Amino acid sequence: MSAIRVLHGAPDDCELAALTAVLHAVSAVRSPEIPGPSVWGDPAWRAREPRPGAGAWRMSGLPH
Repeated sequence: MSAIRVLHGAPDDCELAALTAVLHAVSAVRSPEIPGPSVWGDPAWRAREPRPGAGAWRMSGLPH
């Protein structure tokens, strides 16, 4: 952990404790997570059966 050095003034113990708490809270904040690709844009959905085409309506009623 880095040391805190006061350059000007003479803060008391309460002020140093408040500063330390604020610095700790700021360092703990993480950037928001970037969401992954949307399921709607996933090209793997095209691999699922039944596929459009001749006889697809028959395939839709069959067990997988």
